[in-house]
Amino acid sequence: MSEVKQDILRLWEEKQLRITDEIQTAPEVLYANGSVIGTLGNFSASTGKAKSKKTFNVAAIVGASLVNGKVLGYTVEFPDDKRTILYFDTEQSPYHCQKVMERALRLAKLPTDTHPENLKFAALRQLTPSLRLEVIEQAIINTPGVGLVIIDGVRDLMYDINCAKESTDLIGKLMEWTDKFQIHIHTVLHLNKSDDNARGHVGTELNNKAETVLQVSRSKTDDTVSEVCAAMIRAAEFDPFAFRINDYGLPEIASGYVFTEPGKKAKDPYPYKELTEEQHREALAVVFVNGPIKGCRNFEAALKAGYAACGHSYSNNKVKGLKTFLDNKGMIRYENREYIYNPDFYY
Repeated sequence: MSEVKQDILRLWEEKQLRITDEIQTAPEVLYANGSVIGTLGNFSASTGKAKSKKTFNVAAIVGASLVNGKVLGYTVEFPDDKRTILYFDTEQSPYHCQKVMERALRLAKLPTDTHPENLKFAALRQLTPSLRLEVIEQAIINTPGVGLVIIDGVRDLMYDINCAKESTDLIGKLMEWTDKFQIHIHTVLHLNKSDDNARGHVGTELNNKAETVLQVSRSKTDDTVSEVCAAMIRAAEFDPFAFRINDYGLPEIASGYVFTEPGKKAKDPYPYKELTEEQHREALAVVFVNGPIKGCRNFEAALKAGYAACGHSYSNNKVKGLKTFLDNKGMIRYENREYIYNPDFYY
């Protein structure tokens, strides 16, 4: 038997799974309004048309990742040994790339006169697609502690976005990197001008293989607002959120913004919004009876049990909405990767 065939047979043996194998659940690291949108070993994407504020949205993800905290609708919980962020921009000049960095740091409430040790940012605009791909691969291989990789302009890693082979090879690389190095990759891709489909054959492959595809779009009722929703998601779908750019040039939640869907009736208010302040205080006292709670899933389980103990039973999806509601009202805070009760809230 040839050496090549022996290698293939070894690979066949390696890749077999057995029912008795102990396979760990992929660690959840990135959430949007309480729903999982990113795990280690997978990749996700942001899509949107020109001027939809995709890069502002990605800056919020990076800002939350810099401090393992919460920015806009995103909450991040990377393990301590995977706190390094690699950011690759394939489209913008170094000047505009630096503006993106500054925006992320300000969202994270970090100083802008000192570069954070856990952020590596590269402007790859001047390189060829094949060289960009090689630089990204070598950076992932040779940078210790990588947890998140941002590729702003994934189509620029290939020559022809409609080439089936190039598209399959590129998406294959994303799957290889995420699985081999147990990282999460978040990519950015434009939508077609004529519809809401991701551009080219690579867009089709991305939709088929990504863990989550976020869609950022301009509001049809308020041109100062951008909406973020899940175009495709493997986990429970999250409630969409909207942001606008404030006077300081930073994205912030668009308070009071109402999502409209022509032809559909507005959803009834969530039941937890009808509870009185005292009812919330009673339930939260049960939720936090043992103090701060670490981890998004642990907190959701405690919320569900605590409110149910006080006579308010909610589904898992409604618990996610409840968590966002409590956060927006200032009843809870997320600090140092823990959920903390704030009894001094004003209802």
